[in-house]
Amino acid sequence: MERAAPARRLPAHISAFLSFCRVEKGLAANSLDAYRRDLERFGLWMEQHGVTIVAAGREELRLYVDSLYASGLKAGLKGRSVARHITTIRNLYKHLQEQGAIEFDPTEFLSAPTIGSTLPKYLNHEQIDDLLNAAPDAVATKPTEIRNQAMLHLLYASGLRVSELCGAQLSDVELNLGVIRVMGKGGKQRLVPMGAEAIQAIEAYLSSARPDLLGGRASKYLFVTARGGRLTRQGFWKLLGERGKRAGILRGLSPHVLRHSFATHLIEGGADLRSVQTMLGHVDISTTQIYTHVARTRLRKAVDDHHPRA
Repeated sequence: MERAAPARRLPAHISAFLSFCRVEKGLAANSLDAYRRDLERFGLWMEQHGVTIVAAGREELRLYVDSLYASGLKAGLKGRSVARHITTIRNLYKHLQEQGAIEFDPTEFLSAPTIGSTLPKYLNHEQIDDLLNAAPDAVATKPTEIRNQAMLHLLYASGLRVSELCGAQLSDVELNLGVIRVMGKGGKQRLVPMGAEAIQAIEAYLSSARPDLLGGRASKYLFVTARGGRLTRQGFWKLLGERGKRAGILRGLSPHVLRHSFATHLIEGGADLRSVQTMLGHVDISTTQIYTHVARTRLRKAVDDHHPRA
């Protein structure tokens, strides 16, 4: 049996930067994995061209970026991926400069590809109703379906990320106050209000379904499986897909679509942008502003479709 090749040893400066991102910046595991993949590729290219990380100048970095575009033509590396690579390298060299490892930042004039913004996909109010009401009567009283109903109601009522939903703990929910405490990206905590229907769905789940699923076992997590563990992101994706089929939503349904729907419907209902930003846990309000574009686009379409002289 052939042995797997050992993992490549990262250059010291890259290893130190990744440790800084994990410990000091508190980046999530998925973000760290993306940084590591990009920097492994960058470090290998520099090694193959006989250049150390701290000795690389603008010309070497330009050649590296050119190699990304070239590989994209062969392997489908798209502009968004190239832009992410460039952002990762910029963050690395910014850190090196702050640490005094380099005097000048060679990424200062590095250009990234222009990426057209795409409006987020979302469900309309009728589709949300269909999704939340799609549990057949025959299974609506099953503990797993009561749990699924509570998760769907909470996701749409709060705009949580799927990782935040599945990672929620029992102690995070304050039903009497109507809020859930969320640990978001970078270890930042926020309080998000829940609507009356979500509270009712969670109360129904906690009163009978959760004890039935646990069968006397203990768990700190809010949403659990019949084995007593927490429901994973993959498990939620699966149940969402099954519920979507029942509701006639066969394509493009994901947990993030429900998050987008939450934000879009709030903006359409007149919520201010800062409040939506706080509830979504966005660091930069420019990330939240995309939902105002969604609302305007939808309003424009309504006029075009229904005004007699549009």
